Amino acid sequence: MCVISEEAINQFGVLMEQVDEVLKTTFQNVHQGCPRDVYLRFLTAREGNVANAHKMLVDSLTWRVQNEIDDILAKPILPTELCRAIRDSQLIGMPGYTREGLPIFAFGAGLSTFDKASVHYYVQSHIQINEYRDRVVMPAASKKYGKPINKSVKVLDMTGLKLSALNQIKLLTIISSIDDLNYPEKVVAYYIVNAPYIFSACWKVVKPLLQERTRKKVQVLSGCGQDDLLKIMDYSSLPHFCRREGSGSSKYSGSLNENCYSLDHPFHQQLYDYIKQQALIRRPVRPVKQGSVHVDFPDAVTEGTEFVQTLASEFQKFEKQNGLAQSLDDLNINDHRS
Repeated sequence: MCVISEEAINQFGVLMEQVDEVLKTTFQNVHQGCPRDVYLRFLTAREGNVANAHKMLVDSLTWRVQNEIDDILAKPILPTELCRAIRDSQLIGMPGYTREGLPIFAFGAGLSTFDKASVHYYVQSHIQINEYRDRVVMPAASKKYGKPINKSVKVLDMTGLKLSALNQIKLLTIISSIDDLNYPEKVVAYYIVNAPYIFSACWKVVKPLLQERTRKKVQVLSGCGQDDLLKIMDYSSLPHFCRREGSGSSKYSGSLNENCYSLDHPFHQQLYDYIKQQALIRRPVRPVKQGSVHVDFPDAVTEGTEFVQTLASEFQKFEKQNGLAQSLDDLNINDHRS
């Protein structure tokens, strides 16, 4: 794992002083008063190469300006029923914090269907959560815990994972590339829980494709992962699908306040209220327009997109092999009967 030198950070800072004022303005929303953290993250993503990290950050800032990302938290998804449908099909939530103060984000990777709205709505929702995390959640956590909080933890629930779950491969690669190119190194650990055999089998093939720093972040936990996760977080911060063996990530298990995916969960209520309030502040006279935000999709191949595409390919191979094996078993049974 590369070590980022102070000289590299200082060189990066000098280069950023030379960008135009428009990019400097959006950069303020990115660094939230801590530009050094951004330099470190982008340098890490580019293995310490200052020129490559600078290009990556300038490209990201340009993407933000061209797609008005600074204003995306003032663009609510309307009507509310549509927002609720997106929450029920794009399973993301924030159940709490680790004992160190890091926000915990939960993902229902196996049961998300992404079938209630257009790709643009799901991308808009994803970016809004990213921006709310970086501009609201982390600054508030930094103040509460008395130290800089600029990274998070992700818990991925694989309940229900099968080949059909990867039908939305295009959307998954878009989201992965947006995160890789514009929000690099924001996660310190990925915890995978409720992993079925098919994931474990494919993981052996996919794991070597990841860079070493990413591989070290990923931990596949036993069962629902409760025992391991309780070492870093309180029970009240556990995602609902980790609270008992076999619970899975059922969208409607327990109360709505416990289900961190639900629009009725406190995190999503606060996020949605914040976006609606920002919309009124920005446009107090004209009614807020309905319709999705159209964001330019990156076409670059990133570590995340390669991971998703390879995982999908391995799933297909696995299911074909299993299908062939099942067909042979059925043939043998029929031969015995005859």
